[in-house]
Amino acid sequence: MALIKIENVSKSFISAEKQELLVLDAINFQLQEGEIVSLLGKSGSGKSTLLRLIAGLIKPSAGNLYYRDRPIVGPALGIAMVFQSFALLPWLSVLENVEIGLEAMGVERKERRKRALKAIDTIGLDGFESAYPKELSGGMRQRVGFARALVIEPDILLMDEPFSALDILTTDNLRSDLLDLWNSKRTKIKGILCVTHDIEEAILMANRIVIFASDPGTIQDIIEVKLPYPRDPESSAFRELLDQIYMTMTTSERTRVAKAKAQAATSPQAEQTEKHPEYAYRLPVVDISELTGLVEAMEDHEIAGLIDLPELAESLHLDVNNIFPLTEVLDMLRFAKITEGALAFTEAGKKFANADILERKQIFAQHLVQYIPLAQHIRQVLDLSPSHRTHEDTFLNELENYFSEEESERILRTIIDWGRYAEILAYNYDSGELSLENPQ
Repeated sequence: MALIKIENVSKSFISAEKQELLVLDAINFQLQEGEIVSLLGKSGSGKSTLLRLIAGLIKPSAGNLYYRDRPIVGPALGIAMVFQSFALLPWLSVLENVEIGLEAMGVERKERRKRALKAIDTIGLDGFESAYPKELSGGMRQRVGFARALVIEPDILLMDEPFSALDILTTDNLRSDLLDLWNSKRTKIKGILCVTHDIEEAILMANRIVIFASDPGTIQDIIEVKLPYPRDPESSAFRELLDQIYMTMTTSERTRVAKAKAQAATSPQAEQTEKHPEYAYRLPVVDISELTGLVEAMEDHEIAGLIDLPELAESLHLDVNNIFPLTEVLDMLRFAKITEGALAFTEAGKKFANADILERKQIFAQHLVQYIPLAQHIRQVLDLSPSHRTHEDTFLNELENYFSEEESERILRTIIDWGRYAEILAYNYDSGELSLENPQ
């Protein structure tokens, strides 16, 4: 019997502008007893939303979810969740924070105290029962989060990026302890689902890795991990699997980007014949300094015209949330081509990499206007305006025909930053006015 069954589940949210935003689309998946499954993908691919659906915290827009063949219609007693943010109550001690779930379940005081002390001991926090969250390090606070989940003796443990707020050494230690608990069967947990953006973490922990594509979130692939525990990141088998996942994800990204660029779908607010303008594209959030830093690092990793993406990401300590937006922008600007698990400089990219600061800005400006439709659109509006200036609301209103208010703001902020670096536009934060005041 599967612990969790997900059948054709979709989830939409309604924005403040009354738009339907599809986050998950047609998800089919099962969590079997005795396995750890990692949900891997960029932010915005719906992984955390799926976890909350399984936890019964939100309801699907379509499809069905089952826990041991019973429909999930709300929080289930056999499912516990560990959050990224620790979510501890600061006015309660460690012991009281661990007990609180049992108290809500109506467990009498003597029994919940006994179980809480056992969970605290299991997770390695004995001696800190009377401490308050403010006295604890980040790693110790997350251990309290794990103890609070374990104390209810769940079938299933859901983890939403539980290590992302911790430093590398603390993460390694806590992850190893969790795997020791799992492999020694010292808990009653029968299955674990873990959301992560870290490919190596997914391989270190999981029996299966579910790779999510985005816009909307769909399952791109499911990869089995048959490596024995403990897993060695330096082993050839580990590296081969790492390369395979990068190849899968880069292929997914190329497909997604191509689809988005070629999209001619109908605007939600318009007639069936009206198409998305080219500038209605969900730009990645990328800082120019990070982009130039990546380009410089790529030069040091180029072998036979190719840059190995896993090695590059590892050397720069970048997870999928960092590396893929950067590579997408390089591809959009025609500075690099994304191949299967690798990057290759274009001639323009090599020129950009070897240029001085001023020449880089000039090259970036040329490619920004030529290849990024929103930048081209803004510059044309400013050029045609008699005063060569306009308010940012002009473009926000246009973008809000296709995206949420928050997303539209993010996209416009991104393009303004790129445009200011390229000196193709000027921006006054106080007035919200864009102009050609500085550019020549």
